[in-house]
Amino acid sequence: MLTNATLDGLHTLHLPGMARGLLEQREHPDYDSLGFEERLGILVDRELTERTNRRLERMLKVAHLRVAATVEGVDFRRPRGLERAQLLSLAEAHWVRSHHSVVIVGATGLGKTYLACALANAAIRRGHSALYLRGPRLHDEIALARAEGRLARLMGTWARVDVLVIDDFLLRPLAPDQAADVLEVIEDRVGLRSTVVTSQLPVAMWHEALGEPTVADGILDRLLESVHRIELHGESMRRKTRPPTADQPESVTDDPPAPAARTRTRP
Repeated sequence: MLTNATLDGLHTLHLPGMARGLLEQREHPDYDSLGFEERLGILVDRELTERTNRRLERMLKVAHLRVAATVEGVDFRRPRGLERAQLLSLAEAHWVRSHHSVVIVGATGLGKTYLACALANAAIRRGHSALYLRGPRLHDEIALARAEGRLARLMGTWARVDVLVIDDFLLRPLAPDQAADVLEVIEDRVGLRSTVVTSQLPVAMWHEALGEPTVADGILDRLLESVHRIELHGESMRRKTRPPTADQPESVTDDPPAPAARTRTRP
């Protein structure tokens, strides 16, 4: 009876992990050999672990990562210019605490989306929030929010995210109003939050694809001020298999076809 009343109290106090741990202790006589403080410590650890896991699940769900990617699942055996030491260092998320950005460029099929999601996943596991957006969808959401009169709220929400992933950036050249919107997104984050950008275009071609030179200068100066670059090259890793899951290592990417190359570039 005493244990049942204690279980009810733990649930009332919103301590389900401790309640489950107490049931386990009651059902396993091995715990009888432990002292009171040891058993209490086990219960507290159980509650803390379950809270951490629930928080992680919530943050991963909110992030809407395109693939359930992990750094542990990255395939370093395929030659594509990916440095193990650099990626493992980024997985520690020091760049997030320093409000730096990460730019991943390379041709279609080299795993840019997987790497971006893996870094976002690693940041989440270290307590940071994240959100995944495809470049084209970003513009669609801004246009819809502007039409519905909630643009300021949307931009404020994005500005508070610790790691904003913009995948498939500059799939096509931007219209002037789209470039201006990108500048606003980046301006809200520079020095305050971190951004991960993937693109099939080399960085040297971004300026022209961004359109109006003044706006392009503003975007690049802010985005590339404190940036970690991953430049991929080589043959496509694409295979006709299902996308990676949390238990499946990197094997496929979903990049759409690369945009037509521009003739004029800016260093």
